[in-house]
Amino acid sequence: MKTNRLPLPLALVFFVVLGACKKTDLTPIAQTPTIQKVAAQAEADVTITLPLDSVQLTGKNGNTADPISGYLWSQISGPSEATIVNEASAAATAKHLVAGNYQFQFMVIDKNGLTGIDTLGVTVKPAEVSTLDISPTNNPYEVNIAIYNGQDATNRTSIEEPLCAWTIGLQPITTRDLLKFDLSSIPSNATIVSAELRLYSDTIPQNGDLVHANSGTDNSFIIQQVATDWDKTTVNWANQPAGLTANQIVLASTTQSFLNMNVNVKDMVSAMISGNANYGFKLFLQNEVLYTSRIFCSSYYSDATRHPRLVVKYIKH
Repeated sequence: MKTNRLPLPLALVFFVVLGACKKTDLTPIAQTPTIQKVAAQAEADVTITLPLDSVQLTGKNGNTADPISGYLWSQISGPSEATIVNEASAAATAKHLVAGNYQFQFMVIDKNGLTGIDTLGVTVKPAEVSTLDISPTNNPYEVNIAIYNGQDATNRTSIEEPLCAWTIGLQPITTRDLLKFDLSSIPSNATIVSAELRLYSDTIPQNGDLVHANSGTDNSFIIQQVATDWDKTTVNWANQPAGLTANQIVLASTTQSFLNMNVNVKDMVSAMISGNANYGFKLFLQNEVLYTSRIFCSSYYSDATRHPRLVVKYIKH
């Protein structure tokens, strides 16, 4: 009987292929572990209004399953460089901001050194400035205190504010002025942005040489904040209130016959408001020597545009 046999080489190939098909212990292919993406999440954009100039920057890890090793806040842009306090925490504070738009970056760092970032915008609006512009007519708190030949010569309705050292009938007269404005509409915690006292020379002076408002070799004068309260009906030369040297202003001498003045009294007005101590201003010549004058119109002057004026700009809190 004839037996069919495969040639030896072919039989060997068949055996190897068949064995390979039956093998079950294949080595699996190694897979790269999945690393969770870091997620930073900053709070919503913020808007503030000056004078508030700081804001809290708050962020968090957006993937709670991801262990975090650190945080970092930094400034990307803005009109000025902010000061960031606790920059390496999830809750930081940006200070010393000015009006404009800022962008801050919040970074989250995980245990593998991977990072995630988000941004937070801060809009800083300019402060809302209020203005008090007052120029009263017949201001009862405007008193010309004077001494003439050793006797009180106070005038409560003078058409002028004569800061003078002169003579009448060869007898000496010295005059000073008390001037108070109603500031009660300004809150005690307001920030005073500016305060300007405007005084207008009397072009037809009733005191001094009756021709020039400004006379004398040194006619410089001083404006002070009045130190204590005073009674408009009884104040006179003898009981006149003292002025404070703190924040006082010395106005330089002038050779001009007439000179209107715009005087920066911000520091005095700030002290009046914050200290609840509005007792007004005291004006007097720096050197009260004979034949010296600086003569201004008062609130009793016929032309209201030349009355003493106080313009205060302030911010409410």
